[in-house]
Amino acid sequence: MSDEPDHPHANIRAVVLAAGMGTRMKSKRPKILHHLAGHTLIDHCIAIAVRATGNVPIVVVGHNADAVRAAIGDRAIFAHQAEQLGTGHAVMQAESHVAGAAQVLVTYGDMPLLRPETLRQLIALRERYGAAIAMLTLISDNPRGFGRVIRDAQGERVLAVVEEVACTPAQLAIRELNVGAYCFDGAWVWNALKRIRPNPHKGEYFLTDLIEIAVADGREVRALKVEDRNECIGINTRVDLADAERALRGRINRQHMLNGVTIADPETTYIEASVEIGADTVILPNTHLIGHTHIGSDCQIGPNSYIVESEVGDRVQIVQSMIEHARVEDDVHIGPFSHLRPGAHVGAGAHIGNFAEIKNSTLGAGSHMGHFSYLGDASVGEHVNIGAGTITCNFDGVKKNRTVIGDHAFIGSDTMLVAPVTVGEHARTGAGAVVTKDVPDATLAVGVPARVIRKLGDPNA
Repeated sequence: MSDEPDHPHANIRAVVLAAGMGTRMKSKRPKILHHLAGHTLIDHCIAIAVRATGNVPIVVVGHNADAVRAAIGDRAIFAHQAEQLGTGHAVMQAESHVAGAAQVLVTYGDMPLLRPETLRQLIALRERYGAAIAMLTLISDNPRGFGRVIRDAQGERVLAVVEEVACTPAQLAIRELNVGAYCFDGAWVWNALKRIRPNPHKGEYFLTDLIEIAVADGREVRALKVEDRNECIGINTRVDLADAERALRGRINRQHMLNGVTIADPETTYIEASVEIGADTVILPNTHLIGHTHIGSDCQIGPNSYIVESEVGDRVQIVQSMIEHARVEDDVHIGPFSHLRPGAHVGAGAHIGNFAEIKNSTLGAGSHMGHFSYLGDASVGEHVNIGAGTITCNFDGVKKNRTVIGDHAFIGSDTMLVAPVTVGEHARTGAGAVVTKDVPDATLAVGVPARVIRKLGDPNA
């Protein structure tokens, strides 16, 4: 997901309506702060608005406003709707921030699947005809609570939008639905908003009443029909949220495949919106790629792998393993059933076997780490062999201590390295050694506790 504008347009400002309570979510959390493909609903809506207009949007907040402001930060300008008096009233609160803009784009904070290019088409439609309003509509047999679009007898001009709760039986049969995204003539809309009358049943000011006001003013109202109904999923319940997740996941996976990534089973592959993947990489089933993760080219990831906020190089194979906040360089093989925890850095060409764990440690280029091993708070050089069952004993009950292993060292199976400790370059430890003191370069240490028993030959001879 990117907040970068696609086509900046100085005369357009976007207003995102996000003041509602979202009671149908049945949640303590504001509806717009629920997550979809790794980002909140309002995150998606802000990014869409920025890409459509090139400008920072105005977000109208109300219910739980402090939490919403804190979550958004400086990515938006805020207007406050103190009383929940309807969508028309919500837009009025943004006037001081938007007055002077030639066009005003209005969207909702619970519609995160609108495409920026669709909104740019809507803006272009209003400009082309000089209309008071351009609006998005959808032809569908599933109304999802949307208002019905009323046209003239010829079916050309939009005359009104009737909210579903106010529809007659005949109007309920109408298949053209009001999506809830509008582009307004900025010179017309603020005066027109003041002419909306409160709904007699709810006492609210409905934004859709502007359509009848525009018609009464002799102004055009144009409609752009959306072809992809998934764009129009409005989220009111957790069922809607699941529908949106499925649709967005499909959109994300499809784009990666079009970009040259093989996804063996898209239905079981979860890739969040901010993930980047290089061409000719293969993603196998039941793989999750989370956050700002970057996967290089020609990799094979999965099956059953979980990668979070990590950097993975080219030609890497990760099999049934978890990678969290870690860096993996080119030509590395990991797994199955291994775990890279935060701060792990694996050098190029390294190999990590089964059931291995690395935390806050560097494993140098070309090094091999056997199965059932643990490296914590360690610096391991290049072309080192970490034998099966090796453990760095990094915690002394008070603080974490560091282990350093030099280039070309050989750590025998079941070695315990009691930190702080250093094993020199080309040094070796015997199987089962408990290393409590430094091992000099090119020496062999064995036993419990380990002691140096002899000097090894000159590795460069």
